[in-house]
Amino acid sequence: MKAETTFVPGLEGVIASETAISLLDTELEKIVIKGHDLIELSKNNDYLDIVHLLFEGSIPTEKEKKQLEERLKKSYDVPATINDILQMLPKKTHPMDGQRTSISALAGFDDHIDDRSQKANNDRAYDVLAKIPNITVNSYRILNKKKPIQPRHDLSYSANFLYMITEKIPTEQEIHIFDRSLLLYSEHEMPNSTFAARVIASTHSDMYGALAGAVASLKGNLHGGANEAVMYMLLDANTVAEFEALIMKKLHHKEKIMGFGHRVYMRKMDPRALIMKESLRELCKQDGDFKLLEMCQAGEDIMKREKNLYPNLDYYAAPVYWKLGIPIELYTPIFFSARTVGLCAHITEQHLNNRLFRPRVKYIGEQY
Repeated sequence: MKAETTFVPGLEGVIASETAISLLDTELEKIVIKGHDLIELSKNNDYLDIVHLLFEGSIPTEKEKKQLEERLKKSYDVPATINDILQMLPKKTHPMDGQRTSISALAGFDDHIDDRSQKANNDRAYDVLAKIPNITVNSYRILNKKKPIQPRHDLSYSANFLYMITEKIPTEQEIHIFDRSLLLYSEHEMPNSTFAARVIASTHSDMYGALAGAVASLKGNLHGGANEAVMYMLLDANTVAEFEALIMKKLHHKEKIMGFGHRVYMRKMDPRALIMKESLRELCKQDGDFKLLEMCQAGEDIMKREKNLYPNLDYYAAPVYWKLGIPIELYTPIFFSARTVGLCAHITEQHLNNRLFRPRVKYIGEQY
């Protein structure tokens, strides 16, 4: 007797796991992280608060946050072998492939690689998180024939990350906006990359392997690559009118407009996009150039009118990163860097309460 099967394309709406980490509550329009509203957290907290919340279960005290920052600073540096490996890769390699390769290589430096306990996973999660800005930026630099840049241990986590990207000490406003973007990208329940990481972790594979799989997932432009595509689209136009014409032309040819629509936020704007929109406005006020904001607003209006689609986080994160002086090729690697904290939390949770993922299929081949 054949078992009955229900097929849901893309597993849309299918409950794949139980988690105490996060939830997209579409009815209350909240992104819940360990019982906290992510959007509310973005108003008064920073990225390291989210790190402590996801790894330790609470918003840190000032003392705890200082200890966390010092712990990360001690691990900013990467083994020299990592950069040697990057030097050997073909220069046409995408920075995300360099990022993936570097994370995978870190496994060889873990003396307790087979320990899946919560303490061991937390220790390696902190270590990976500390090193990810170094790995991310120098993957890009080395593959673009630039010398590796060393981290600044006197700078905060987000300030150092932005410094390594731009090679200049960022202003307080720049640090705040960049840190806010990291916070908003930090965790988002069960998107493709998180599911990929949990599937890999469910085999009892190590954290590095699960993270490498998540990088591969996030590289796809239907998931993480959208922010890069948005910026290239914006640069294809010189004025608001040209951008409106570009979008209308793409719609006429039934092309996908990147930065719009979301599998979960189908009837409203991604609340994270609203925060990034305000960040873009802040940066425009700072330099007096509102063109990108006006173009984005025009595109937002067209998509709502023509397709009833709303911006997702990538739509406004892209011009924010452009204003911060970040190379487009680094947009998606930065997305992954920010999401590393959430991914590590999911991998750790999977290891602690594991069940091997082994779904079935609906067979549509030749009959037998």
